[in-house]
Amino acid sequence: MHQHFYGILLLLFSFGNVCAQPSNPVTSSSNVKKVSISGIVLDKETQQPLEYATVSIYSHKKEKIVDGTITDINGAFELITTAGVYDIKVEYISYKPYILLNQNIESDLSLGSVALELNIAALDAVEVIAERTTVEIKLDKKIYNIGKDLTTAGGTVSDALNNVPSVSVDIEGAISLRGNENVRILINGKPSAMAGFGDTRVLSQLPAEAIERVEVITSPSARYDAEGTAGILNIILRQKETLGFNGSLNLTVGNPDNAGIATSLNYRTDKFNLFSNLGYRYFDAPRNSFSDARYFDINDNGTLISPEFERIREDQKVTRLNRNYNASLGLEYFLSKKTSITGNFFYRYGEDADEIRNNSERFNNGSIEERTLRKEKQDEAGNNYQFALNYITKFNEVGHQLTADIQFGEGAEDKSTFINEDYTVTSQNSPEPFQQELVAETEDEKESLFQIDYVLPIGEDARFEAGYRGDFENDVTDYVLEQEDLNDGSFFINDTISNRFDYSENVNALYSQYGTKIGKFSFLLGLRLENTQLKGKIDSRLTESELIEAFGFPIDTEFDNNYLGLFPTLNLIYNLAESDAGSEESVTLGYNRRINRPRGWYINPFPTRSSRTTVFQGNPNLNPAFSSAFDIGYLKRWEKLTLSTSVYYQYETDSFERIQENTGQQTTDGIDIIRTIPVNLSTNERSGGELGILYNPNDWLRLNSSFNIFQFKTEGEFNGVDYGASNTSWFARLSSKITLPSDIDWQTNAYYNGVYENAQTRREGIFSMDLAVSKEIFKDDATLSLNIRDVFNSRKRKSLTNTEFFERYSESQWRQRQVNLSLLIRFNQQKKRNGRSNYNNGGGNDDMDFEG
Repeated sequence: MHQHFYGILLLLFSFGNVCAQPSNPVTSSSNVKKVSISGIVLDKETQQPLEYATVSIYSHKKEKIVDGTITDINGAFELITTAGVYDIKVEYISYKPYILLNQNIESDLSLGSVALELNIAALDAVEVIAERTTVEIKLDKKIYNIGKDLTTAGGTVSDALNNVPSVSVDIEGAISLRGNENVRILINGKPSAMAGFGDTRVLSQLPAEAIERVEVITSPSARYDAEGTAGILNIILRQKETLGFNGSLNLTVGNPDNAGIATSLNYRTDKFNLFSNLGYRYFDAPRNSFSDARYFDINDNGTLISPEFERIREDQKVTRLNRNYNASLGLEYFLSKKTSITGNFFYRYGEDADEIRNNSERFNNGSIEERTLRKEKQDEAGNNYQFALNYITKFNEVGHQLTADIQFGEGAEDKSTFINEDYTVTSQNSPEPFQQELVAETEDEKESLFQIDYVLPIGEDARFEAGYRGDFENDVTDYVLEQEDLNDGSFFINDTISNRFDYSENVNALYSQYGTKIGKFSFLLGLRLENTQLKGKIDSRLTESELIEAFGFPIDTEFDNNYLGLFPTLNLIYNLAESDAGSEESVTLGYNRRINRPRGWYINPFPTRSSRTTVFQGNPNLNPAFSSAFDIGYLKRWEKLTLSTSVYYQYETDSFERIQENTGQQTTDGIDIIRTIPVNLSTNERSGGELGILYNPNDWLRLNSSFNIFQFKTEGEFNGVDYGASNTSWFARLSSKITLPSDIDWQTNAYYNGVYENAQTRREGIFSMDLAVSKEIFKDDATLSLNIRDVFNSRKRKSLTNTEFFERYSESQWRQRQVNLSLLIRFNQQKKRNGRSNYNNGGGNDDMDFEG
């Protein structure tokens, strides 16, 4: 690990020194006459200085920008340039520009005080845009700038994602993109402990107010890691850049019990930017589930075997009390106008206390044979922390830059469960009591990331980019099951299930890409080389032969697999109509190759139990899946209407499929144990189309709708059973926001997820609706919001599973209807002022900005 660290630092400083050398000796020659242009930019009405105002000079002859700068904390600027004839332009967002034409500058020029006047019409437009969700189309992504979504006030990141087109979050918190759950989640462009080391359920514990925008990357360029066959969701968190001290305080109360407080604080000077986010949330998340299973007679080597019970009904109710703390603290320090270093520390701590009551009824010939009550008390505590360091230097203002990132994170989780089951009805005279069980599970995770990216503009319309990235993750899970000895009441360790699993995933990648714009046509071509190492060691109390006897297949208790892959990407865009203030029209085409790496819990062969009769078991023989995907998109933007649509096709080999099968084992009272296990099927073909509409006919009405339909076809078998299947499904959402009299906002979100079916299970469609109202109070310095999520309490998963061993109908509801009241208080956040100008970021972000 340390070798990686020192090697990257050496590369960073060596590369930085090379790139910082003057690229054009003629320009730096003493024969060229230099002049200074200086002044102070002020607000005309208040006479207050305007920091980060943009000062640009244009070649009067060629009519193009040749140099520029931004003002400092006192509104002052000084620009050193070559003597000549220029047009001078001073700009600040929401203000009318100051322009001087045809200035012959042969000596130093002082403009004195430049007073800018507010542009009221532009200011109103800025405020309206900030209120609504807007979409931007880039060469390799769609960017959804999250507006003022009332339905997620007091909610979580998962709630906010569920309102983003193409994205859906199921009742258990799993995130899918275009119906595919193999999504790579990034925070600010990188894997993060904030996303729970890949466990997307953690996103249901972070406040929605932290999101600034979501990037939906269905055709990722070579800059991004190749993980995630569905694509990437990049969550960009808010970071205030307004001068001085400012912040916000958010208070939330709700039913079922939901109480939270979150604050965002920011202090900025001309040399540094200090920012922080702190939050606490306590909530009760009751859930319930129901299943009704019928078991069949089966043949085993010509012998008819009948199950102990023909039918088993289970009704489970769970009380979940959660307490979560999260905190982040960051400092951005400006070493110069073109170089900065940013450090950020994130910490999350959570405590959960669950009580589970499971009533089970077992039938034969239509009559109850026995009824039991299973009680589980589960306590869980976990924490994650992460430290990230970012360095950026810009060699000029047109995008020539070098960035480097170092990131370390750790997570720990301790879970203890006490299980007790008793008969409430039985036909047995002296039934043998059930064993009490104690489960202790600890998980320790570590991750580190090293990344360096170099961007070189070539002329005005081309750009070359190259970089390295290393992701190193280690996950150690220690699982111990203790069971009661019915003879003396003591507890002994179950050697078959207890184990320690040490799993590492190390990925090293190099990439390069080139993009250019030729008239209305732009392309971005890239290639990424990745080496994946999946390494694991299982410490078990069983011998190799005992493992085969216990699980039915050989288990490699120590493995070290390496996969080397090339991942080409191509993104094209053609502007059918040039962008202007009112309209835009473009067509995009994307191709990429991706990988789906199995996570540790998908590989660990030792079963974890949701009940005595249902287990999840990893598959140590699981290999990564590879996919190739094509995407064709169309965007048409009018002044008040934005239409985006696309069709896509994906072909995946060795795709993962979770199947259910009979283990051949039974509980002490004769119930068959059913396991769910992930396997590599041969292929998975997926195709579909989506349509999105954003319509803002006027200031008081905004509509946002999307529709996605997809079809998949899988082929393959496991243990002699064919699991091939094909199905068509769809989902749609509609959001409307209306401004009522007295400046009250009303928002309605409706969502429907259509019927879904694979080889074994058919899931019924799910409809849900959210409502919210809000009003600005305290002279627009605070917002009071009331929302109801899942108004009809209909967000329930209903499914029917058929195998050769059993048929099971099940219902589950992960979270019940929620009502929240939220108060957001802002201080020192002036709506009429913007933060830092984008001038100094020109060409320096992740996007290939050739589409305009």
